[in-house]
Amino acid sequence: MSSNKIWKLRVPSPLAPQLANEVGLTPLQAQLLINRGISEEESIIPFLNPRLSDLADPMLLKGMDDSLKMIVRAIDNHKKITIFGDYDVDGLTATALLLNFFSSIGLPASSYIPDRLYEGYGLNKNAIERIVKRGTDLIITVDCGISNGKEIALAKDLGMEVIVTDHHQLPKGFEGNCPVINPHQPDCLFPFKDLAGVGVAFFLAVGIRAVLRKRGWFKTRHEPDLREYLDLAALGTVADRVPLIGQNRILVNTGMDVMVKSRWAGIRAMKKIANVREPGITTSDLAFRLAPRLNAPGRIGKPDMGLQLLTVEDPMLAKDLALEINAANSRRRRVEQDIFEEIEDMIKTTDGIAGRRTIILAGKDWHKGVLGIVASRLVERYHRPSLIFSIKDGVAVGSGRSIADFNLYKALNKLGHLFDKFGGHAYAAGFTLKATNLDILRDKLEGIAGETFSEDALVPVIDVDAEISLQVINNEMIHQVMALSPFGEKNPEPVFLSNSLEVLQSRLVGDGHLKLMVRQGGDPFEAIGFGLADRHPLKGETIDMVFTPEMNHWQGREKIQLRIIDLKKIDVDL
Repeated sequence: MSSNKIWKLRVPSPLAPQLANEVGLTPLQAQLLINRGISEEESIIPFLNPRLSDLADPMLLKGMDDSLKMIVRAIDNHKKITIFGDYDVDGLTATALLLNFFSSIGLPASSYIPDRLYEGYGLNKNAIERIVKRGTDLIITVDCGISNGKEIALAKDLGMEVIVTDHHQLPKGFEGNCPVINPHQPDCLFPFKDLAGVGVAFFLAVGIRAVLRKRGWFKTRHEPDLREYLDLAALGTVADRVPLIGQNRILVNTGMDVMVKSRWAGIRAMKKIANVREPGITTSDLAFRLAPRLNAPGRIGKPDMGLQLLTVEDPMLAKDLALEINAANSRRRRVEQDIFEEIEDMIKTTDGIAGRRTIILAGKDWHKGVLGIVASRLVERYHRPSLIFSIKDGVAVGSGRSIADFNLYKALNKLGHLFDKFGGHAYAAGFTLKATNLDILRDKLEGIAGETFSEDALVPVIDVDAEISLQVINNEMIHQVMALSPFGEKNPEPVFLSNSLEVLQSRLVGDGHLKLMVRQGGDPFEAIGFGLADRHPLKGETIDMVFTPEMNHWQGREKIQLRIIDLKKIDVDL
């Protein structure tokens, strides 16, 4: 199969050499920074040297002062606190961060993680009633709550106080009926709006510690080092795909260093079971090795297991939980693959997606826990906003994923009257509606998509930072590239183009991966293309290739490897 992607090679900036001289960079680094919109010295220095001392004052978050007063009153009056989280990695790490923090200052709190399959996202009536029966006096939400005005009112009617910490967009007609910490609130002075839920939770912990310190709390008690909590913050931030710039870059950069020698037994056990090798932990390890495993139990109906792993102290119990979570991830992958194959058959045996800019498909009793992953895979394959629903008893529960040219949250907000419940952000959303509304949703969303983006947006584009020769790739060059890490949203891994490569070897490895040996006149390089097995065999061919160079650590050794993003065979005139 040939590539159907457009390679968009960035034009070299004439400003790169001057910028390199002014700031003390290599021309390559200067070009990469310019490509990411970073071209001023005052922004380059903190970007290349993210420091904890540059974290913003948590008191700039609107609602922080009122929240701290409420928490201090609860502490003084020995009130029971429950952290209400979410079942995804951002919510789990945020819940674990606050639980571990409260425990470290001698204030054990309880937690509640809703069941993804039966309760869905956010606060719900049954959960509120169960929590009040436990004797809870104060609920602190993390990564949720901003859309739960009715449930918050119920909790208050039942005698509980509520603090909402969240990072999702405010719903239409939002009215805070309790202290709310969310950087998207109007008049919030916090200088960075794109925190993950765990980032908001971390700043809350910083604020609580500061208040307790002023009150002399730690004169007779151990004061926690919140740097030790940053691996939790890094994991949740990367998993939630928020921009890895600004405050998030500081949290993740330091958090990945902390993760090498994590304080938490569960993270240490999960790294081992997921084959995360040290040194050299990357954001890809967090996003594709750790996060899917931590997500897996909640997807198949065991919402508390991931949280148990992140809060357990016994290393042996942590090992057992990590093994169980790994098994749950394997089960999740099988369920996901079955649904994906069923959808592929539906597309082949119907009119498919021809002429449509959106994909909306539904099945009876599809496993609700994997719908978001299936939607992501459809976006990856067909490059269209994709909404997948499971129908049961006349109710359709679904998840959606989108492309860069289509803000899914804004589009669905225009159709809010069709939903019983929905929430999310530009790239992802979850929703519930009557199954009879699906056809209306399909037609209306297609109309909005037609007004929003052209057919050209349906062809995926690979942004290429520069065209280079393989001869320039060495350890020093890769070190220069890695100086821009951690990579993620708004700071993607650098991608390069090399033309006319001779393929010396071509073979398949692992589960559908392509392994090549390529040469461009000089020494050969190993290259690997994950999921590119359909391009094999290529031995003897000449190819153009876009890739990211990296150091591959294996069995105590490291060597240069080119991670293939895409490739195209070319004809060579003899």
